[in-house]
Amino acid sequence: MRKLLNTLFVTSPNSYLTRDGENIVIQIDGEDKMRLPIHTLEGIVCFGYAGASPALMSLCAKRGVGLSFNNEYGKFLARVSGEVQGNVLLRKKQYKVSDNKEEAIKIARNCIQAKILNSRNVLQRVTRDHGSVIDISKLEDVSARLLNSINQMEKTEDIDSLRGIEGDAAKNYFSVFNELILKQKDDFYMVSRNKRPPKDFLNALLSFLYTLLAHDVQSALETVGLDSYVGFLHQDRPGRPSLALDLMEELRPVLADRMALSLINRQQIKAKGFTIKENGAVLMDDDTRKEVLQCWHKRKQEEITHPFLKEKMQSGLIPYAQAMLLARHLRGDLDGYPAFIWK
Repeated sequence: MRKLLNTLFVTSPNSYLTRDGENIVIQIDGEDKMRLPIHTLEGIVCFGYAGASPALMSLCAKRGVGLSFNNEYGKFLARVSGEVQGNVLLRKKQYKVSDNKEEAIKIARNCIQAKILNSRNVLQRVTRDHGSVIDISKLEDVSARLLNSINQMEKTEDIDSLRGIEGDAAKNYFSVFNELILKQKDDFYMVSRNKRPPKDFLNALLSFLYTLLAHDVQSALETVGLDSYVGFLHQDRPGRPSLALDLMEELRPVLADRMALSLINRQQIKAKGFTIKENGAVLMDDDTRKEVLQCWHKRKQEEITHPFLKEKMQSGLIPYAQAMLLARHLRGDLDGYPAFIWK
């Protein structure tokens, strides 16, 4: 259990929430573990199935405290609200900003700049830790190009130009991704980033991890009351969670790319876990998918210090922290959206 940004995260799957007067009580196996006054909280996010008492739900609804339920893997299940359904003012502001090109590009630029900075930090971390077995000159050259892309963005006021710069930066980043593969180099490599369908083992792994990350970010956005389908960078399309895709950009290198490298370099997955279909598409078998999922959820339990909040948290809570920071920016509590920059 952790209190973050006036939001209580209940991460123990056996926790049951109940009410005692104006207090929230968290119980595990019938024993009181934590007690907090309702007026100190803006929201409660539960991960698990034990649930909460109707009396507590009523208290949260009356006091305007958001109460959201996710399963133990972070999938959004439901949000308890009072007489006013949903966070109307927050979503109205989100829609207004999305339609305002000047405001939308500010948020989109922060997301993409953070993505490129995080990509550059991944390259620099490998250069520092494994400089004796990689081509340092290649990584340093791409790092310089990524820094140039960030500088270009400062002058960009057009969303299409921003997308173009991001695309070039991603192409440069993935052009040296093979250098980051230290083990099983004959099996895991890419000629270029490809998807729908992926054409090699590495792209298949990345696509699967990106799907997991997108689901986590979408759940986080729904939890704080934002509409995950209305974004600032990705265009709105029916059935497309554009805001989730926006917010996950900055998190891809840190949470997904590094996870893929770890799985391969530690040889936790092998080439035999992938199948090449007649059309060239690569599929992951059930056992490999299960191993990736287990490692993904284990990694989410690891602690990391949030660069903006300066607080330690489980890495699985980063999407929720970023969703809350975005909501605070839209409400006017923060001058800008502080994207996640890994250090």
